Amino acid sequence: MNYKILYQGAFPLVQAYLQQGETIKAEYDAMVGMANTIDVEGKMDGGLLGGISRMIAGESFFFQTLTARRGPGEVLLAPSTPGDIIDVELDGSYSMLVQKDGFLAGSAELVVSTKMQNLAQGVFSGEGFFIVKISGKGIVFINTYGGIHMINLEPGQEYVIDNSHLVAWPDYMQYTIEKASKGWISSFTSGEVAVCRFIGPGPIIIQTRNPRGFGNWIRNFIPQGKRS
Repeated sequence: MNYKILYQGAFPLVQAYLQQGETIKAEYDAMVGMANTIDVEGKMDGGLLGGISRMIAGESFFFQTLTARRGPGEVLLAPSTPGDIIDVELDGSYSMLVQKDGFLAGSAELVVSTKMQNLAQGVFSGEGFFIVKISGKGIVFINTYGGIHMINLEPGQEYVIDNSHLVAWPDYMQYTIEKASKGWISSFTSGEVAVCRFIGPGPIIIQTRNPRGFGNWIRNFIPQGKRS
């Protein structure tokens, strides 16, 4: 699959060129435009159980599949939120774990499923007990809220990341979810309740903005209803 990521920054666009018979899968409602040689369909990847598990993880029940049936053609894809897009090539030797709303699109051969976190990870991560797991060989496009920053850890190196800024990481990396400070009161009063502690080697993709923080900020400008 040939592609370009255009307008990188706040409002990027994936421009993919499909050969006849080639397919790309994308998140629900990701298609911006396409050539008239392309057909778009809604499909459940992994069947009914796969769709339900993705819904539990915060993703859509259906995927878009876009196929060049009548000749080669162009597809334009974009996420619904402002933020950048990064492309990751998977060679099949590992899977990418992605927080909810992070998967935008990818090669048709990729399998997009879910992975259950343990009790502590599910309770304190803020993302629930399920996260998205992307496996197989191909290109995956991951979208973020804000800009993208990549952190590459050396073997044995530790790094702590706020959960709301964490986007994606390979499944071979070790990580734990823990309170930000030594005590719970300090964790809550600092505004950093839970964090992820990663141990290298491996790359971690983070986003420069916090969607929860933005949501709290925007509420300050929403008029409150009159109280009786």
